[in-house]
Amino acid sequence: MVAAPSPPQQGQLERTLTTPKIVFMIIAAAAPLAAMVTTVPLSFSIGTAASVPALFVFAGLTLLCFTSGYAAISSRISHAGGFYTYIARGLGRPAAVGGGLIAVIAYNTVTIGVLGAFAYFAQSVAAAHGLDWPWEVWAAIGLVLVGVLGYRHVELSARVLSVFMICEITVLFALDVAVLVRQGTSALPAASFSAHNVFSPGLGVSVMFAFASFIGFESAALYSEEARNPRRSVPLATVIAVILVASFYGFTSWIAVGAVGPGHVRGVATRHLDDMFFMLSDNYLDSAMTTVMQVLLCVSVLGAWLALHNAANRYMFVLGRDRVLPGWLDAVHPRHKAIHRASLVQIVFSALVVAAFAVAHLDPYLNMATSMLGIGTLGVIVLQALASLAVLGYYRKRPGHWWSTRVAPVLGVAGLLTATFLVVRNFSVLTGTSEPAVVALPWLLLIAAIGGVLYAYWIRSAHPRRYAALAHTENDGDDGAPAAPGAERPGVRPYTPAD
Repeated sequence: MVAAPSPPQQGQLERTLTTPKIVFMIIAAAAPLAAMVTTVPLSFSIGTAASVPALFVFAGLTLLCFTSGYAAISSRISHAGGFYTYIARGLGRPAAVGGGLIAVIAYNTVTIGVLGAFAYFAQSVAAAHGLDWPWEVWAAIGLVLVGVLGYRHVELSARVLSVFMICEITVLFALDVAVLVRQGTSALPAASFSAHNVFSPGLGVSVMFAFASFIGFESAALYSEEARNPRRSVPLATVIAVILVASFYGFTSWIAVGAVGPGHVRGVATRHLDDMFFMLSDNYLDSAMTTVMQVLLCVSVLGAWLALHNAANRYMFVLGRDRVLPGWLDAVHPRHKAIHRASLVQIVFSALVVAAFAVAHLDPYLNMATSMLGIGTLGVIVLQALASLAVLGYYRKRPGHWWSTRVAPVLGVAGLLTATFLVVRNFSVLTGTSEPAVVALPWLLLIAAIGGVLYAYWIRSAHPRRYAALAHTENDGDDGAPAAPGAERPGVRPYTPAD
């Protein structure tokens, strides 16, 4: 029988999240409707066209391999540090500090990228219905909404995101059903999975977009210290999220190919990059449903923004707790039990970036969203690859199932390194610009990694007790053995998993 969580103390997170709530948050971060409407037409146009569904399946299978190892290690370690903690346990603390700084950059930039997308689509949809406000106004409205929800307990975010996700999946499912009813079996063309189409020009671009569409699913581990039963909920929620997202992306993009026709999908997508799915909705549903889809697109992006905002906050909170970042980020609101200071920092940072882009008269989507999403996507894929390596390192001298702790992580590393190479190689395609300042953004991740490793070695030399406390978990010994003397984080109370 699962023990009830003990009452939270000041400075501790409250354990209220169940598996379904975590699933809602991590699927919302992937923004299924936004991925379909914005990414899939582009992949049809400049990628492999009709075989895009097969590459969503490939990305899903690769990430299931990653998830297998991720679930194995998350079932043993409960910590809000996510990738940071797993890298520490599998590859060592210096690599973890480098990975933690990559995570801070990746999740903050991808959050700002989604902010830009929200401002752009909200302005576009509202203007189409007679409400023509500047994008900066919509960005401000979004910042207030996300700021208020981020300042409150994560339980409120989970409830809001569950409603968002159900609505956006429902409208796309309605489109899928309408196409199937009218087209029959031709709505699912075999050409999408033929080797000839899969290995056609544009393969690298479509693989890159497929992996980019999954960003956010890996964030379950960040809620370990807020889950009622983290050792069960985190791995289970991650596996469920990958299976649902991969199935949904693959099936809906396959339906879109069938609705247009395998031989016509590239041309149609090229002519309708911004409104391909709205056009399909007009043809197979009606204009009223298209309006609903347009509104839900904004809701989908807002939901992804909120989910990624929460993920970014947790990395800053944990790195502040370990004094890698300023220690005042390690704070939990005494009444709301929310990570409020990190949330405020993220909101203020986002507002400053919005102000900078607005003053420079840059486009919120073509400039801000694409560049920030590009660097954030690359950073998260690199972290996933490091986490797979960490699983191999963690289980090198520990017993574990041959598939989940040996074979699957190797396959995951291979697929994720391939994705990393493709993203770097096609970074100008992902960001939509060849501006030198944007193309050079991936170097920030390398600088952060090297700087983090060097900083960790300095901490080890100058503050050995502080170094010993980095990424500390309740079983920093050998799988359940007590932590080494002096390894406790100063001022941080250990938590008791409710399992």
